[in-house]
Amino acid sequence: MKIIILGGNQVGGTLAENLVNEQHDVTVVDTDQEKLTRLQARLDLNTLCGSASYPSVLKQAGADDADMLIAVTNNDEVNLVACQVAYSLFHLPTKIARIRSPEYFKFPNLFGKDDLPVDVFISPEQLVTRYIERLIEHPGALQVLDFADGKVKLVAIRPFFGGPLVGKTIEKCREELNIEFRVVAIYRRNQAILPEGDTVIEIGDELFFITAEKNIKKVMGALRRLDQPYKRIMLAGAGNVGSSLVKALEHRYEVKVIEADPIKAEQIAVEASRATILQGDVSDRELLFNENIEKTDVFCAVTDDDEANIMSCMLAKNLGVRTVMALIKRTIYVDLIESSSIDVAISPQQATISSILKYVRRGDIINVHSLRRGAAEAIEIVAHGDEGTSRVIGRAIKDIKLPQGVMIGAIVRDDKVLMGRKELLIEPEDRVILFLVDRKKVRDIEKLFQVSIGFFG
Repeated sequence: MKIIILGGNQVGGTLAENLVNEQHDVTVVDTDQEKLTRLQARLDLNTLCGSASYPSVLKQAGADDADMLIAVTNNDEVNLVACQVAYSLFHLPTKIARIRSPEYFKFPNLFGKDDLPVDVFISPEQLVTRYIERLIEHPGALQVLDFADGKVKLVAIRPFFGGPLVGKTIEKCREELNIEFRVVAIYRRNQAILPEGDTVIEIGDELFFITAEKNIKKVMGALRRLDQPYKRIMLAGAGNVGSSLVKALEHRYEVKVIEADPIKAEQIAVEASRATILQGDVSDRELLFNENIEKTDVFCAVTDDDEANIMSCMLAKNLGVRTVMALIKRTIYVDLIESSSIDVAISPQQATISSILKYVRRGDIINVHSLRRGAAEAIEIVAHGDEGTSRVIGRAIKDIKLPQGVMIGAIVRDDKVLMGRKELLIEPEDRVILFLVDRKKVRDIEKLFQVSIGFFG
């Protein structure tokens, strides 16, 4: 596929790396030649220095015969104009735009071929808000990801001492719990382990399991002491993410917001009907003490400053907060976060990239979630065809030649959630959820699920 990426920033660069590794023909456009030179030095792609919305620049980038335009510059208006130009002048088939300002989403009929021709618009703020909401709904989880319209969840968790199933084999866990769940991966000392029935769950593991929504608490409670539901939430920052979070949480939790900018603080105070808004510095110990920080269940730092988010979370944790979460845009800080007292690092880049990848994959891929800083991946794909045209339909999972490091976690069939047992047969139109320890195996999965007229078993 020939793809033009507008914006060589963190999102554009990481997305380009993903797509190049999947053998797509990629051209990146940016106004910063130095940034493009660095990208070209490490990736096999084309670059072009120029304004992303100029017709002449898009033409030079190959818009005449491109399959897809992905506009992820830091300017919403440039992204929107670029999509309009790509549609009006080049009839480019698929146009994806990152749009950060919530103003544009107040008028959903603004987008369409007769208006703003954006086929897919991505809002990092909305993605991050939903991501944090799921974490707050499930105390103790490191990640909670949706599949099959929310019927199935992939949950990441660290088993703790005191969990009834810690130190037992996965098979024993299934027997004792007597509920449907499947462990799809374990990371132990940063090494991936593909779990078998005799794999023992250890303290310190990062464990990924798949189950129906109704079973999450039971499984988590068996792997660690089940945390009490969160009640008190403190947010640092009232920007786009912070304001979106306040509106999403204030009717279910006691929410306080700290914002340094008096104008932003006043604005969110008008918009939020129940939350308490404080104007001040998130690293002010006295302010935090005065607001009973030690009684706070979750401290979530979502300012535009990575350093401020990291430092305020570390301070909050030191002052007694149960769980701290930091919004981190720069991947260089991820390793620092993992060795610190911060419980969860949230990457808007990874959320954005995951939401885009499903549109560039071959086959009927419905969902893509990038995991482990892009090294691993979970995907949801629909099985089409029949026993004569498909390598998977009519076959038991144990008889399917899955690439090494790939596991089928669950299947959704007619609204029923079925765990990926070895004896389970794949049927037409099943929604199959897979975990890939190595995301480079995606192409193999695409080929495996491809309908082939010449294939007869």
